[in-house]
Amino acid sequence: MAQQISRYKDHFILLVEAGFIAVNQADEDAAVKLFRASELLSPQNPLPKIGLGYMHLCKLELKQACKMFDEVLAKEPGNEMAKAFLGLSLSLSPNETVKGEKILEEASQKAKDPGVKTMAKTAIDFVERFVKKAPAPMQAAQPKAKKKKTKES
Repeated sequence: MAQQISRYKDHFILLVEAGFIAVNQADEDAAVKLFRASELLSPQNPLPKIGLGYMHLCKLELKQACKMFDEVLAKEPGNEMAKAFLGLSLSLSPNETVKGEKILEEASQKAKDPGVKTMAKTAIDFVERFVKKAPAPMQAAQPKAKKKKTKES
């Protein structure tokens, strides 16, 4: 079987790229199959895991996304793409926004890949504009729930 798989080693990047395209088309089933197939061809390459994390990020399954990016970073601490996606995932998590922003700031300043730099800067802008934004007037105008008063004798 290993010999059969080795015949397709050069298809690795095509499978990964097709997996990212499937994610962008919201075809989770195809994306998972493509990333798993690419993982068979190159088990040590982090791209399939990053792809699966990206899929979870797009579905706003932020804990699963963070888990995938953390797994990549445990093996490759300098992986800029995983670090930037982790920063974005954390930034969208209610209790981890500050930590995520810090990671994104670092990625936007230190990343060597211009695509990662651009993505990190765009993510920071998005967090500033939409995630940290004050509530809309209708949300702010809603009365807060009143506490029940107990009768005192």
